[in-house]
Amino acid sequence: MFDKLNNAVASSFIGRYFKLGNSGVPNARSTNFTTELRAGLATFVTMAYIISVNALILSDTGGPCVCNSNTGDLCVNDPDYIACKTIVQRDLITGTAAISCIATAIMGIFANLPLALAPGMGMNAYFTYTVVGFHGSGKIAYETAIAAVFVEGLIFIFLSIIGIRQWMTKLIPTSIKIAIGAGVGFFLTFIGLQRSAGIALISHDPSTIVTLGGCPEQYYNATTGICNGHNMESPTTWLGILGFLIIVTLLLFRVKGSMFLGILFISIVSWFRNSQVTYFPYTEEGNARFDFFKKVVSFHPMEKTLGAMRFDIGTSDVWVALITFLYLDILDTTGTLYSMAKFSGFLDEHGDFEGSTAAFICDALSISIGSIFGTSPVTTFIESGSGITEGGRTGISSLTVSFFFFISLFFAPIFASIPPWASGPALVVIGAMMAKGIKEINWEYIGDAVPSFLTIAIMPLTYNVAYGLIAGIGSYIVINTFVWLIEKLSFGRISLDKSKKDPWGNFSFGPGGEGLAPPWFVPVVYKIRGIERTEKIKESIEIKDVKEQTEINHDVAVDVDGKTE
Repeated sequence: MFDKLNNAVASSFIGRYFKLGNSGVPNARSTNFTTELRAGLATFVTMAYIISVNALILSDTGGPCVCNSNTGDLCVNDPDYIACKTIVQRDLITGTAAISCIATAIMGIFANLPLALAPGMGMNAYFTYTVVGFHGSGKIAYETAIAAVFVEGLIFIFLSIIGIRQWMTKLIPTSIKIAIGAGVGFFLTFIGLQRSAGIALISHDPSTIVTLGGCPEQYYNATTGICNGHNMESPTTWLGILGFLIIVTLLLFRVKGSMFLGILFISIVSWFRNSQVTYFPYTEEGNARFDFFKKVVSFHPMEKTLGAMRFDIGTSDVWVALITFLYLDILDTTGTLYSMAKFSGFLDEHGDFEGSTAAFICDALSISIGSIFGTSPVTTFIESGSGITEGGRTGISSLTVSFFFFISLFFAPIFASIPPWASGPALVVIGAMMAKGIKEINWEYIGDAVPSFLTIAIMPLTYNVAYGLIAGIGSYIVINTFVWLIEKLSFGRISLDKSKKDPWGNFSFGPGGEGLAPPWFVPVVYKIRGIERTEKIKESIEIKDVKEQTEINHDVAVDVDGKTE
């Protein structure tokens, strides 16, 4: 049915540029135009939740709104501040859709990869609750934090061009890298279970810090965050639990867009006004929400967050946040890009893929552009895998996703009316999916296991991703340095069996030992020198084989009692 269309597009400039199948260009990819369109739609449906969820989380900063309360309640009962925050949330819906549209298009056009980008989950939580703080209660103002994100994107571009990002990713031990993702997953789950951005299943307790919540609004003290009895009697909490079950069930049956469908169902139930779970109660705030919701199709121009930057980045707190942004972005982007490249079958024999440097630069550039729209760092989404599963292999998939994000710009009233108990379950599920890597942590060697565990535990318990990183890396350095000192000071009489320890410190990149040189630079140097890269690869493989044979010979020479023959 679509063969004629696919052949026409493949033989055109578009088909040749994006290397569609039957386009006649070298290294053409096994895909066609209609497959790419279907893949792009699958990716968008899977990640459309980010528009509402990201805006909901980032709006908890209050944006540039100023809280002048002296009562310590962080303006949670100040109608003027809440009205300002509502505008900020609507701004961020527009900003999230806009930067997702732009960033995904950049990736598709310049890297020709089927990858979608948007403000990253986990990074937005760190930005909101650690850097800026709830309603601006942190050490850094919203405008300054946005400026730090802009600078971080520029640094990331520089590191991607010169290849240092490879070195920085290897600087962190493997198990701690895995633990970072799991820790952020627990952090997101913690947020999804709270009231401000979740289902209100847990609440504050003066003795134990947290406890079971779920009380109706009339029994909740917004100033102290404490439920005054009637726990687990809130209709919206139970509706959120239903949403969680719907999302999980749909995921089990591999339904495309499970999270989006779960969020949409709970939202629709919450849009009826005469119910106990309505998001539009007959209050001043509820009426304002409903008036905006009734517009349905409307473009909301950004009023407060567009270009809201203040380059006051001279303090240590700002640089700690900036460096943390940078490291998390490098780890997240590197892991996602290479996992998606492997999933797509793009990885070559050198462990690299076509367009890798362009992909990193596109990702980094999107971070700086996103900051102009007032959002936290943008990153490549793992949900791109849903489009790849549908057969997406080129940038046309990305352009399709970008088109749908553009369309969503005109449905801001819908996305602004998604209640926290509809999006909260998605955060819990995302947290569970991010935590699945725990099984890959090296639990066999305590010097790797304990720092990894601290990384995971400290993040949600301190509400701070950076503290988890510091705890994990710091404890790793201290523990392993202490062991090294004991071995040296005892002249080897006291030693540990490190055979199960994760390798660390191998900074020789590429099969030819190209060091820190970026992938695009290596072939250029080899060509100038007149050296075939395959010769370097063959040489490195021969050296590796000799080393492995030496180790085998040594093992054979040791008997079962551990004594050398």
